Amino acid sequence: MSLNRRFLCWLTVFLTICSLNALASPEKGLEIAKEMKKRDEGWIDTRADMQMILRSPDGRESVREIRIKTLEIEDNGDKALTIFDEPRDIAGTAFLSFSNIVGPDDQWIFLPAVKRVKRIATRNKSGPFMGSEFAFEDMTSFEVEKFEFNYLRDETYKGMDSYVVEQRPTDEYSGYTRQVVWVDKEHYRAHKIEFFDRKDALLKILTMDDYQQYEGKYWRAGRSDMDNFQTGKSTTLLVKDIGFKEGLDEKDFDKNALRRAK
Repeated sequence: MSLNRRFLCWLTVFLTICSLNALASPEKGLEIAKEMKKRDEGWIDTRADMQMILRSPDGRESVREIRIKTLEIEDNGDKALTIFDEPRDIAGTAFLSFSNIVGPDDQWIFLPAVKRVKRIATRNKSGPFMGSEFAFEDMTSFEVEKFEFNYLRDETYKGMDSYVVEQRPTDEYSGYTRQVVWVDKEHYRAHKIEFFDRKDALLKILTMDDYQQYEGKYWRAGRSDMDNFQTGKSTTLLVKDIGFKEGLDEKDFDKNALRRAK
């Protein structure tokens, strides 16, 4: 390659990088994130029956039946209780998560085999949730204060005009350096999230499909697929039934609720 051609190639790459950097905007990224949160406020509480499907790299599947109760907390993160009903060997296992706007989230798990409630240490929240490709830290509500944002670009995703936003966790014990999120412009729903590990290598991709609207306002994905690109494993979450404003309150989400979860 001649010197002139090398220079032109270098110049093209340099100008492309400059162009991308010019588009990036932390202010716009934060604005998009706030709008996402704003459009999903006021639902009070939900109950959902779901199926969790774990897949090994060779295609073998393990199916779990779960129920998730969620309580919206004003001026803080949400509370969620996940109960495993099937298969029999893990039936009765229950997971309680308190998302916090400031400071680390609080999480506990009840293991019926040993009749013990175990607190999930902050340092361990990047670990797999019940053998799935979701981490413990993935099982918390989206809170704007937990991230630093940067708008990257506009892009068409599955026919939808979308924003592409980078979010970097502020928690020093997060298993991710950053996440890249595709958000549709019409309803501000997340459709795809790329997760990068502590070495900034692509770890997982979460795709969310089959969105349905409830209460004339709130959108929920009917299917969520988490694919691990480093292990070849995957986990699918399917919503079988969901209800809003079910009359749940704080007492349904204390640590005693773990032991009596049915």
